Amino acid sequence: MPQERMVIAQRRDTAALARDSGRTTTRLPDELLNEQVQRIGLFGVVIGALWTLGLFIDIVMAPYVWGVSMSMRAVWLEVTGIAAAALMVWYVRYCGHSPQRKTNVSLGYLVFNGVGVAVLNTWIFPPVQAQVIHLSWVTVGILVFSMISPASPRKMLTAALITASMDPLALLIAYMAGSPVVSFPHAVILSLPNYSCAMIAVLPSHVLQRVGRRLREAQELGSYKLVELLGTGGMGQVWRAEHNLLARDAAIKLVRPEVLGARNDAEAKLVLRRFEREAQATAQLSSPHTIQLYDFGMTQDGTFYYVMELLAGRDLESFVREFGPVPANRAIFVLRQVCHSLADAHARGLVHRDIKPANIYICRMGLEYDFVKVLDFGLVKANRGAGAETLMTMDHTTTGTPAYMAPEVILGEAEVDRRADVYALGCVAYFLLTGQLVFEADTPMKMLLQHLHAQPLPPSQRTEVPIPRELDELVMACLDKNPDKRPQNAEELFHMACGCRTCDGWNQAQAAEWWKVHLPELTGPLTLDTSMPARAAGLATV
Repeated sequence: MPQERMVIAQRRDTAALARDSGRTTTRLPDELLNEQVQRIGLFGVVIGALWTLGLFIDIVMAPYVWGVSMSMRAVWLEVTGIAAAALMVWYVRYCGHSPQRKTNVSLGYLVFNGVGVAVLNTWIFPPVQAQVIHLSWVTVGILVFSMISPASPRKMLTAALITASMDPLALLIAYMAGSPVVSFPHAVILSLPNYSCAMIAVLPSHVLQRVGRRLREAQELGSYKLVELLGTGGMGQVWRAEHNLLARDAAIKLVRPEVLGARNDAEAKLVLRRFEREAQATAQLSSPHTIQLYDFGMTQDGTFYYVMELLAGRDLESFVREFGPVPANRAIFVLRQVCHSLADAHARGLVHRDIKPANIYICRMGLEYDFVKVLDFGLVKANRGAGAETLMTMDHTTTGTPAYMAPEVILGEAEVDRRADVYALGCVAYFLLTGQLVFEADTPMKMLLQHLHAQPLPPSQRTEVPIPRELDELVMACLDKNPDKRPQNAEELFHMACGCRTCDGWNQAQAAEWWKVHLPELTGPLTLDTSMPARAAGLATV
């Protein structure tokens, strides 16, 4: 496992980041770029509507209101403008090109639209006939486009200046062709608004680039960049992230300080020290069935974060909800792996304290299927003797899940130890075998009371799936309300699970076949399909 380290996430120098990553920092984040590119279609709609309005005026209003028949050249030019606008809208919405390429094409469309307006101004409605100075529609196109396009300031300025030059260029061509045109001073005055708008058009682009840069910087956590939000829950958020240099995907869990018990700045500092101590301890866990912790730290706004390996599979809760309870031989196959992870933690003096199906992941790992990973070891309790306070022992912190809490945890006994994990694991095995909780209740309090006083039915009496007697007895031993009568730790439970020979029979060949039938998308090449956010490790632990 990579050596875990404590990092306080800082704003990184943008020039240094560009040198390190080989990518320009002026590039907008993908999510912002995609959103802005879609809005370019709105520009096409606006311009198309203006050309349509002009066509309506020329065909309908001019003959009947002013008694003037418009030139067919104007009609054909306006029809061409409408068609070009429709083509631009279709291209932005339906063509599969990259957002950057669509942005470049839209800059060309801005210039093309400027050519059409210049032709209209110079040869169809020449300004020499006007008695007053009027603004060209080119100015409207430049300003509207600048507020929508995600182009860089340099590209925006270049395209805007070229577009603004279409009117004077058309006048120059008309003059050289011998057509009547306005005087040079008049032409300069007509062109000034165009160039003024071209300069102003750079301002929205600068604002958008600044917002994008701040968003990109906000997404940098240590050496990782947030890529995609995978889920949100009571503890915070889980993101898919990638390493800036290694191109390695990871899952990052952001934990709000108040969830860890920090109610003010002083407690936040205390929690940070405990957070560091516990994370360093859990990073030493070496069982292959424990989620790997790559990194952890705290952002500038005081949010804690974990960087974990990203897995492809299901947590046990969603797994059972989707596919139903599993047969005894498969349940024991899973149970042994969970025990392997917890036994390593218990041997190091760590108690998980929140074992539940949502914190156990069944996944594909390399060539192996039904490979189990235990998650959320970041908030464990370490047994370091009397008075050793940890993240999970602050007096105002609530721990555990009611459906999986041992009686001594519910009663708030000071000496909650590894046997609480054994009880919770018995509840997990019960759910895995039956698809039902040990106790059903309509409120958490009623459920807690049943864990304290009610005797559970053996899992074999809650399902039609055959359960061997020794597995039935193993689960009931874990659910004993007296901690002294349970298996005393996960290692003892592991040996008991290995001794359930009547449950043997599930193997890799059967697991692989099951996955090919039920989860075929995870049985292909050894790459993670990041388009499936609900399958990423840590999602259920938010």
